[in-house]
Amino acid sequence: MGSLVTLLLFFAQGDPVPAVQNTLPLSLKRAVEIALAPQGSPRVALAEETIKQAEDRKAEAKAALLPDLETSVTDRRQTTNLKAFGFNFNFPPGLGFSIPTIVGPFSVFDARATASQTVLDFASIRRYQASKVNVEAAKADFDTTKNQVSDQVARAYLTTLRADAALETAHANVDLSQALLGLAQRQLQAGTGTGIEVTRAQVQLADDQQRLVVAENDRRRAGLTLMRAMGLKMDTPIELTDKLSYRPVDIGNLPEALTDANKMRAELKAQKDRETSARFNYSSAKAGRYPSVGANADYGSIGTELVGAQPTYTYGLTVHVPVFNGGRVDAQRAESLSQYRQEQTRTRDLEQQVELDVRLAFDSVHSAETEVQTAQDGLRLAEQELAQAQRRYAAGVANGIEVTDAQNRLARARDNQIAALYDYNVARIDLATATGRIREYVNQ
Repeated sequence: MGSLVTLLLFFAQGDPVPAVQNTLPLSLKRAVEIALAPQGSPRVALAEETIKQAEDRKAEAKAALLPDLETSVTDRRQTTNLKAFGFNFNFPPGLGFSIPTIVGPFSVFDARATASQTVLDFASIRRYQASKVNVEAAKADFDTTKNQVSDQVARAYLTTLRADAALETAHANVDLSQALLGLAQRQLQAGTGTGIEVTRAQVQLADDQQRLVVAENDRRRAGLTLMRAMGLKMDTPIELTDKLSYRPVDIGNLPEALTDANKMRAELKAQKDRETSARFNYSSAKAGRYPSVGANADYGSIGTELVGAQPTYTYGLTVHVPVFNGGRVDAQRAESLSQYRQEQTRTRDLEQQVELDVRLAFDSVHSAETEVQTAQDGLRLAEQELAQAQRRYAAGVANGIEVTDAQNRLARARDNQIAALYDYNVARIDLATATGRIREYVNQ
C-alpha cells in the first residue's frame, strides 16, 4: 500500500499535462471583428495613431491663434562695465570727484507677466483650416484601412473555405478510388476482371492520395494566412463555420452602384479632403505677403529687492508688413500651388479608378454566376456518367478504362465547381469593396 502511494506521489510531481487549447470557431463576421479590434490587425492600430497625430498638429496650428502668456521672476546680483556701453568719464582732477568705470555690485529683482495675441494673420488662419481638414482626411484614411483589412480578411477567409472544400473533395476522391479498387479486385477474383484493371485502380488511388496531401498542406497555409490577416497567434486552432456556397443576390444596376461608390468609398473622401487641405495651404502661402497684426503686453514689479519694487507695464500693437524676404514667399507659393495641382490630379485619377473597379466588379459577378451554373451542370452530368460506368463495369459490359475516365472527369467537375464558387464569392467581395460596402457585406 505504501509503495502505491509513493508511486502516485511520484507521478503527481511530474511534468504537468499541457492544457488542450480550444478550437476557435470562426464565421466571416467574427473573423473581421477580431481583425478590427484594438489588438487585431496592426494596420488598424497604426491608422488610429495617425488620427492622434493629425489632431495634435491641429492643436499646434490652433495655438498660433490663441494668446501666449508667460511669467518670469528674476533676482540677480551684478556689476557693469560702463566703458562697454560707450561711457568714458574724464573729469579734471581739481573737481574732487570721479565716476568709476565698474558700477556695482547691485541687486535687481523683476517679477513679470508677458502676454501676446495674434489679432489678424491670414496665413495662420489658413494653416489652421488646413489642419482641421487633415484630421478629417486621417479619419477617412482610418475608415479606408478598416475597409482594406476587412477586404483582406474576407479574401483570406474565402481562400480558406476553398481549401476546406478542396480537402473535402480530395477525401471524397480517395474514398471513391478505394471503392473502385475494391470493385476491380472483386471482379478479378470472380474471373470477370483483369490484373491491369486492378493496377489501373491502384495508380488512380495513389494519385488521389497525393492530391490529398497537397490539399492538406494548402489548407494549413490558408489557415496561417488568415490568422496573420486577423492578427491572431499562429498556433491558434481555428474552425470555419461557413461553407463555400452560392447565394444569388440582386446587385442592382450599374448607375446606382457608381453613385454609391462615389459616396461610400472612404479613400475617395480622404483624397478630396487632402485636396481641400492643399488648397488651404496654397492660400496660406499666398497670405505670406499680407500684413499681420499682433498685440503684446507685459506687467510686473522691478526694484533692488522684493520689498519696495515698483510696478511697470508695457502694451502695444505690432503691424508686420513683409517687404522683401529673398523670394521665400514666392517659392512657397509656387510649391504649394504645384502640390494643390497634384492633389487635384490624384482626385481625378482615383475617381476614374473607382468607376473602373465598379464596372469590372459588375462584369465579374455576372460572369461568375454563369460560371457557377455551368459548373453545377457539369458536376451533375459527371456524377451520372460515373454511376453509369460503374453499373456497366459491374455488369461486365465495360472495362476499367471507362470507369477511370469517368472518375477523372468527376474530379475535374468537382474542382471546376470549387473554382466557380470561389470566383463568384471573390466577385461579390470585389463589388462590395468597389462600392465601399465591404463591412456591410461581411456583416450579412
